[in-house]
Amino acid sequence: MEEARRLVRQAMSAWGLGEQSETAALLISELVTNAITHTLSRSIRVVVARSSPSLVRLAVVDRAPHRVPELRAADAAAESGRGLRLVDAFAYRWGYDLLGSHPTRGPWGPS
Repeated sequence: MEEARRLVRQAMSAWGLGEQSETAALLISELVTNAITHTLSRSIRVVVARSSPSLVRLAVVDRAPHRVPELRAADAAAESGRGLRLVDAFAYRWGYDLLGSHPTRGPWGPS
């Protein structure tokens, strides 16, 4: 998890977006946690891309396309269940793509 946060902070700094680096690190942390907690994937792929001068794409790819992220209401006493609420609150937008494995694209979908 720390490696994903470090990767995001370094990319944001390199792009001159240091002011948003902690928010981006929080978002990637929540996405990584969600993938680890809710899939049986033994490995994940972290994507940090600058899609335009004003947008950064943070993504986590796992090998469980049948397990899609679901925004739910968390019980007030629950110790978990708020990660996607944070993503929803801080991200411009969020969603998911069903990539799946393919003989020519490999196990992680398109690059």
